[in-house]
Amino acid sequence: MSTLVEITARVQVPQPQEQVWHAVVDWPRQGEWMLATSVRGDHGPGARVVARTGIGPVGFTDTMVITEWEPPRRCVVRHTGRVVRGAGVFEVVPAGAGSEFRWTERLDLPLGAVGRWGWRLARPLARRGMDLSLRRFARFVTTGAPH
Repeated sequence: MSTLVEITARVQVPQPQEQVWHAVVDWPRQGEWMLATSVRGDHGPGARVVARTGIGPVGFTDTMVITEWEPPRRCVVRHTGRVVRGAGVFEVVPAGAGSEFRWTERLDLPLGAVGRWGWRLARPLARRGMDLSLRRFARFVTTGAPH
């Protein structure tokens, strides 16, 4: 039995939607703003993306397939790995003089009650990690520099 959970983080960026979109889907450079993660992959529906999250030998590989590709607005991936299952959504929408980047994870937790209990512990850490990553992203897009 599995349980679906959702977590969303968002950040305002004083850059146009196209510029923010290109920064979001620049897979090789995601490691410059996404905590402890390196990414490689292609673009478009059906393309494969692979992320490695961790520090040194401790971590996991997250395999994904792009299921929706709507530049410069939306990319949805289906997580297909053993550790992470579910969907990840990147959305970039115009907001004021800039854009808002929204990152949502809709995760399918394994192990029933054990998975739900584990998520109670992991959710605050995941939230902090996403928020920190998005603050780094805003600086990355604004200055063109990592962190």
